[in-house]
Amino acid sequence: MDDLSLRAALAGDAEFLMDMLVETVNWSPERHMSRADVLADEVLPRYVSRWMRSGDCGIVAESDGQAVGAAWFRFFDEMQPGYAFLQSDIPEVGIAVGKDWRFRGLGRRLLRELHNQAREQGISQLCLGVERGNHARNLYLSEGYEIVQSSDGADAMLKQL
Repeated sequence: MDDLSLRAALAGDAEFLMDMLVETVNWSPERHMSRADVLADEVLPRYVSRWMRSGDCGIVAESDGQAVGAAWFRFFDEMQPGYAFLQSDIPEVGIAVGKDWRFRGLGRRLLRELHNQAREQGISQLCLGVERGNHARNLYLSEGYEIVQSSDGADAMLKQL
């Protein structure tokens, strides 16, 4: 991964973050939600719509100038929560890595850098949601996320920074 660099996500990265959201949703080879399907969902577009709102933070991974993965967080409220919403002062994480970059440590690298950014902003906790069959669940557990809520097939996880 020597040719890989990380940079702060910018307002102009909104389309790429939407691409990454589609990747996140389609983690399972059996799932084939299109971008239109994701945009039609009641909750999913909230993770990237109107990027960058106040409080939004993200990291983009690039290889040879091409974006290949991203991790970001955003605050939600009770009126328009994310899937793993816990409370309005705990931002929720989104993360995805392009297919060619999976299982090479990039997700962990992105997640750790996102944790660093959150700490620098004085954020003490992050949350995320993950379906139980998703291999990324093991990454989150190994990085200190703890399951705090469970529902049909998915868990909300919390990380103390």
